[in-house]
Amino acid sequence: MLIKPKKSLGQNFLIDKNIIKKIVSISKILNKDVLEIGPGTGNLTEYILKEKPNKIILIEKDKLLCDQLRLKFQDKVVIKNEDILKINENHISENKLIVFGNLPYNISTKIVCNWILKLERDFWFSELILMFQKEVADRIISKINSSNYGRLSIFLNWKMNIKKVFDVSPNCFYPKPKIQSTLVHFTPKNNYFVLNESKNLEKITRVFFNQKRKKIKNPLKQLFSNYHEVSKKLKLDLDLRPQNLSLKTYCNIVKEYEKLIN
Repeated sequence: MLIKPKKSLGQNFLIDKNIIKKIVSISKILNKDVLEIGPGTGNLTEYILKEKPNKIILIEKDKLLCDQLRLKFQDKVVIKNEDILKINENHISENKLIVFGNLPYNISTKIVCNWILKLERDFWFSELILMFQKEVADRIISKINSSNYGRLSIFLNWKMNIKKVFDVSPNCFYPKPKIQSTLVHFTPKNNYFVLNESKNLEKITRVFFNQKRKKIKNPLKQLFSNYHEVSKKLKLDLDLRPQNLSLKTYCNIVKEYEKLIN
């Protein structure tokens, strides 16, 4: 039975076998627990199974696809017909998961920000191997002082080591998307800057990047009545712009803000 991709769910099935083999080779899957988000017709799933994982869990929102996957893989996989945005990740498996995902482009940033910003000290995954729209991936991997550097790069690099793996042509999917895709590999950092609450990093970066073209004196004034003292303490040049501040500097600003509100 030919499954017709649903535009409403942002479905673009990965069909290029060479790319699928490359994706599967990124991680050591043998005897590990694997989670695959949006497996579609199971093309990647087939190759993951060849690597003999301990267990593979598929999360697929489309009921019709779930029925097809059950027919195709029988009891070789665990299938959850659920929405990834509504699932409690900590209840998926007792073991840490290797996560593969060809994420729907319209919700990809929401999914990955949910996972990483909500995390406490203990990560529920050992690595994430995720496909994004190239434009989004460029923002995730961007560095300080670049035009793409912004809230997304700060959020995700806060707790993760992030590496671009390769770009993927539209020809590798059915139906062909109009844009290029990029595979990105995330692994948790052993040490990261500890904040009281991740929502404070969200707030601070929102205030700064709402005025991206302006000097940082403006957002600092908005956040701190004693902004001169804060800027001296943190050795901030008030003529800089938001994209000129490092992740560490943003975390230090958040720390000052947390002292203020507590």
